[in-house]
Amino acid sequence: MSQLTPLQHPSSTAVGSVVPRRPTPELHNAPADYTYDGSFEGLLTVLFRIYDRRSAPNSIQPENEAQGGLFAQAVAVDTDEALATRTWDGLLRFMPEPARARLYHVFLSEDSERELLIFRYADMALRAGRDISENYADATVRRCQRLAQQLFREKHRMEAFVRFEKSQDELFHATIEPDFDVLPLIASHFTKRYADQRWLIFDKKRHYGLYYDLTRTDIVEFETAGAAPRRGEVLATVLDEREPLFKILWQAYFDHVNIPERKNLKLHYRHIPRRYWKYLSEKQPRERRFEPIKNKRGPNALGE
Repeated sequence: MSQLTPLQHPSSTAVGSVVPRRPTPELHNAPADYTYDGSFEGLLTVLFRIYDRRSAPNSIQPENEAQGGLFAQAVAVDTDEALATRTWDGLLRFMPEPARARLYHVFLSEDSERELLIFRYADMALRAGRDISENYADATVRRCQRLAQQLFREKHRMEAFVRFEKSQDELFHATIEPDFDVLPLIASHFTKRYADQRWLIFDKKRHYGLYYDLTRTDIVEFETAGAAPRRGEVLATVLDEREPLFKILWQAYFDHVNIPERKNLKLHYRHIPRRYWKYLSEKQPRERRFEPIKNKRGPNALGE
């Protein structure tokens, strides 16, 4: 197995004498189309193979989405956990931890060019031999930064907008459909905040979820058969019998803290976009008509 030369770092042989950093290999062979299994570890393995083959990528695509060329045969790269770890660890020699984490965030953004963006960013850092995260004159750096910002905006929204429903077996279930793949980023938040209850957060768009069993949080996948429940929620037959009351109380709370005179729909839509409403209890049709709370006594109430 050949070494990944770009991820080697300068070493000192004696005090005052430093061996110059080996130059990043030139990708002088004909460019190739690469395919992988769609995982982040698979993509890191592709990065290793690119320098191993000295062949720049024309494209990097998941196997199930790959579109083959007319004449060229795609290079299928099998995921290698050891090589992925070496590549991931080696990146820290040319970029700080926040910049390296940004590459993972770009991957989670599911941008159509995320694989090539990650390669270009990593290749620039390897050839520069230093942190390039603030080189906003470069289009790749700017786009990676923008995608990471959009991802974290969605992360914070999911942490605020998740609404659980309680099932008969004491499981709290929530369905989400975020624009980006944010489940790996919100796992820690919900594990800490709801450590005393079993819960499941299911990403309907990506068909997997997070399950917490009071001891650990795991990624789970589901095989669905038949028609899915409307809006992706838990079937009413498996909900706790008190769940409808909880929903009414939740809606009543939002109705009573609302101040009609200060209504600003433009601001409201900006903070709570309509695409999230179908999973928010307070946005569902009211089963009871709203009535203001009568919490102030007038003179007649005291018999005066």
